[in-house]
Amino acid sequence: MTYCVALRLDRGLVFAADTRTNAGLDNIATFRKMHIFEKKGDRVIAMCAAGNLAVTQSVISLLRERAHDETLGQPTIMTASTMFQVARVVGQAVRDVREIDGDALAANSENFGVSFLLGGQIGTEAPRLFQIYSAGNFIEATEDTPYFQIGEHKYGKPILDRVTRADMSLGDAAKLVLISFDSTLRSNLSVGMPIDLLLYNRDTLEVSRQTRIEQDDEYFRQLSSGWSDALRDAFSHLPPFDV
Repeated sequence: MTYCVALRLDRGLVFAADTRTNAGLDNIATFRKMHIFEKKGDRVIAMCAAGNLAVTQSVISLLRERAHDETLGQPTIMTASTMFQVARVVGQAVRDVREIDGDALAANSENFGVSFLLGGQIGTEAPRLFQIYSAGNFIEATEDTPYFQIGEHKYGKPILDRVTRADMSLGDAAKLVLISFDSTLRSNLSVGMPIDLLLYNRDTLEVSRQTRIEQDDEYFRQLSSGWSDALRDAFSHLPPFDV
């Protein structure tokens, strides 16, 4: 299982993804699920992946190969002129991998199911954020819904619903995302650290704020403990229920 989340804010974008893969109780491994495509001064594009690992890796590899293929005669993730066109490129890559591997997976009762969070900025266009589905179709984040989650999303969703604001700072957004992860980690063992975190400042067109939160990260430990204490304190101050 996986948990990935991305926010589109006035000041830029925030992405976070766990790194645990689970093919059974005795087959747990760590794989990066956040992938970045960057051309400084021109574009920054980030993708987070959930679902069948073999399929998501095939999609990312296909996108990277095509990015440097000048003979294609069609837009690639590094040449598309808008983020909408990039989303179409990624959607087509998903469909192409399904055409190649879909029948073989189905014959072995394997699930093709994949999903991606795709966001970034190209040139002077405002940053945009999309969620791409297994069929290659997608939706875009809006003012009403400025964030997306994929994977094991239900435990981390309540805090995002209550706190997310388009005008919040990227630092506050990162703190919010990590609290969302803490809630998920406490309730679902199939999501695991390390957590890859990316903060993209609008109009910089380069990746300058990226980190990996390890199991022994002191800030994350303090955040988790502080959030638990704050919840218990808030609960204790709520009016009692009179039976």
